[in-house]
Amino acid sequence: MPETPPSTELREEMRGPVMWLTIDREERRNAISPAVLAGLGDALARANSDTAVRAVVLTGTGTRAFCAGADLQSGTSFKFDYAAPYQGFANLFRQARQSTVPLIARVNGACMAGGMGLMAMCDMAVASSQAVFGLPEVKVGLFPAQVLSVLGGLLPRRVLAEMCITGEPIGAAQALELNLVNRVSDDVDESVDWLLGRMLDKSPAAIRRGLYTMKKIEAMAFEESMAFTESQIGLFALTEDAAEGQLAFREKRKPQWSGR
Repeated sequence: MPETPPSTELREEMRGPVMWLTIDREERRNAISPAVLAGLGDALARANSDTAVRAVVLTGTGTRAFCAGADLQSGTSFKFDYAAPYQGFANLFRQARQSTVPLIARVNGACMAGGMGLMAMCDMAVASSQAVFGLPEVKVGLFPAQVLSVLGGLLPRRVLAEMCITGEPIGAAQALELNLVNRVSDDVDESVDWLLGRMLDKSPAAIRRGLYTMKKIEAMAFEESMAFTESQIGLFALTEDAAEGQLAFREKRKPQWSGR
């Protein structure tokens, strides 16, 4: 998969089976632009259509910011075609919800406003100990409406309400305590490597179908969820990876995954 030209606002690089997406707008604290939004959507679509891609890591350039949200300097961040029922940022969240490739947020600095949405749409997140997380939209007369759809299941209701209504941020340690992120470290890349190292040797088929199952049952009632997962476990067992994994267990060797 070719690397995106370095002049773009979203850099793309394949590091082995891992697609790295880096928002490259350091002078704007890696704020979201139309090019960034379009690039993310295109990259996620390609990652999910290519079985060679085992994970996607999303981050920002530098150490100051992961993503500061909408680019308020442009003056056009919230101007849409209001006749269109689906908007670009919301569509990216829909796309992430359908992704069966694990998405990892590498939060290397300030994660604010729409940046919180990018982090929350990912399946896992690791953060620098210097990272801060916030929803400051009320300070400019707005509210993190779309972001609520991906943050609501991650933060306790009262914590989320306080962050939305006061606009005050929280630090990395509190984010970890609230389970907003998986790991916090002075060396954020060490945390990324730790996660990838424990994921890339596992069954690609199990992970893809497993993510599909996890995401499908999130909005289901208990009985609906049980009926769905009852059917899914049988499909897991029919994969080549399931047969190989169980055979390798019996033969006391490392499995050779086919990803099918």
